[in-house]
Amino acid sequence: MKIYIDLHIHTALSPCGDRDMTPNNIVNMAKLKGLDAIAITDHNSCENAAACIKAGKVAGILVIPGMEIQTKEDVHSVCLFRDIESAINFQNLVYNSLPQLKNKPDIFGEQILYDYSDNIVGINERFLLTSSNLSFNEACNLVKKLNGAFIPAHIDRNSFSVIFNLGFIPDNLPIKTVEYRNYEDLKKMKDSKIVKPDYRFIKSSDAHYLWDILERESFIDVDELTVSNIIDVL
Repeated sequence: MKIYIDLHIHTALSPCGDRDMTPNNIVNMAKLKGLDAIAITDHNSCENAAACIKAGKVAGILVIPGMEIQTKEDVHSVCLFRDIESAINFQNLVYNSLPQLKNKPDIFGEQILYDYSDNIVGINERFLLTSSNLSFNEACNLVKKLNGAFIPAHIDRNSFSVIFNLGFIPDNLPIKTVEYRNYEDLKKMKDSKIVKPDYRFIKSSDAHYLWDILERESFIDVDELTVSNIIDVL
């Protein structure tokens, strides 16, 4: 079964995310664009994932709980989980590894928490837009212990990517899938052998605004439309 996906979407919990990135706005825009499954991947947090999952069930779109972690090397990676409990377990580990700083919303933006009806239920005051003390290797292994998928994010970008910051993708790690944003940039990396061709390459939006969410352009083949099947493939 071919399903269309966008597995890197931020809510307004990410301080750089637009205030319109609410659970219902996101899932309904994804449905309008013809997607079958999306992932909620806020910076260093999963606190809006449960609300988005509930909103997704109403809208009829599958929502995967996730996070975009920033490791101590300033590398971004998408972490996807089979259930909200596993996501929260990982979140607790990440929170314990973050510097104990408060967000400055006038500088970085608010970090808004929603329920599944888009009501604001709180503000996360922890500074999320920073690096954790977990290394790239440690974060990958922790996600794998939770039976999740660890996907290096936007490897074709010249900032916050494993290629730009480390120079390579460690081949001793159980990484099967990597994410890109622009196919021409990815092709150049493949042609120059900066990245090996034996990974699964998926395109994601890294959406911080509703209009950034992908159309029906990125897909994978799965046996059935479930979170576990998607993570098994990835």
